[in-house]
This record gives sequence, C-alpha cells and structure tokens, in this order.
Amino acid sequence: MVDEDPLTVERFRMVQYQIEARGVNDSRVLGAMRKVPRHLFVPKPYTSAAYEDRPLPIGDGQTISQPYIVAVMTELLEPHSGDKVLEIGAGSGYQAALLGELVSHVVTIERLSSVAELAKTNLQRLHIANVDVVVADGTIGWPEQAPYDGIIITASTPEVPPPLIEQLKDGGRLVAPVGGRGIQELVKLTRRGTQIEQSLHGGVCFVPLIGRYGWSDESY
Repeated sequence: MVDEDPLTVERFRMVQYQIEARGVNDSRVLGAMRKVPRHLFVPKPYTSAAYEDRPLPIGDGQTISQPYIVAVMTELLEPHSGDKVLEIGAGSGYQAALLGELVSHVVTIERLSSVAELAKTNLQRLHIANVDVVVADGTIGWPEQAPYDGIIITASTPEVPPPLIEQLKDGGRLVAPVGGRGIQELVKLTRRGTQIEQSLHGGVCFVPLIGRYGWSDESY
C-alpha cells in the first residue's frame, strides 16, 4: 500500500481480516470494498468506528450495514460490469457506491427524502455518476428502468415483493433479508424463464422495509 493514511490502512485490514478471511473471495467485490471509503458514509462521530464489523446509525432510525454482510450480499448478487442493478434502501449510499464500482448503472430507491439527500451528497462527493437516487416506495420497485440484472434489498421484508420479481431480467439475481421482525434469512432468487430458483444463506438482522409490499409503520 502506497497510501499510509490511517483510515486507508484500516479499510484494507477490514477487507483482509473481516471479509476475505471469512470466505468472500470475489476479487471485484473485494477490490470495490478496498476502494470505497466507508468512513465517508457514516456520521462524523462514528468515523473512528467506520471499519469495525458492525452496523452504525446514520440518522432517521436507519443504519449502514455491517461490512461483512454488505460483502456477502454483493457477492451473492454476482455483479457484472455491464449490469443494471436496482437497490431498495439507499441509506447513506455506501452499498450503491460499491455497486457503482462493479456495474454499469445503479438505481437506488429511498423512501425517506432526508436520507436520500444524504446518499446523493455522499455519492456526489466521490464523483460517482452512474447511480440514480430516487425517493419512492421501494417495495414497488422502479419499473421506469426495468428489467434489472440484479436487485438487492437492504432492509428486512416479510416476503420478496412481487413487483420486484416482475422487474427481474431472465437470468437476473435478487438478494434480500426475508423473515420476521427480529431475525431474517438471507435469500437469493434467480429467474430462469418463468421459474424462480431460491437458495438460503444464513441468518441476518436488518431494519424494516416499509412500504406497500413490506412492513407498515404500525406493524413493525
């Protein structure tokens, strides 16, 4: 490493010891996580904790996900350089920034306008120009740019919203935490023509996906 900035060193160590050592081996995913500065996507009081393997609050009851889980979900998505990907739940923009390094175009949906503005600001600061941030109900998806090669849901949903499955391209992959209010199962769906293949990838814990096909504010 030429750059010996302490936060850069911490970022490289995060990838080596928290992610690669635990079985994530997609070289492009690892490279993106080495490149994108997670500390710029957390509030300043949490800068020193940015490369710890845990979620952190970003305001408005939202969090930036644990780096290892971000890496696992990104690897499961199987991102290719020419792909168009839809993210549900922009948060502070970190996942979208990683995807922006890996695919051609990203649409990220955020239901909270204040959080969406945070994501836009963070992405603009890093000159990431291939990500569109939109304010909408993510459970409905974004049919304007469908179909998608990949869809990633970064909040817990009681079931995969049907509109998202409809917006998945043939051969496309969808990754989501699916389950109840406490613990969810990380689920991967792959469209094969009219068939949907499913695989399960362990327990996770995410903030709720609020919307027509997710949780309501009252039920969560």
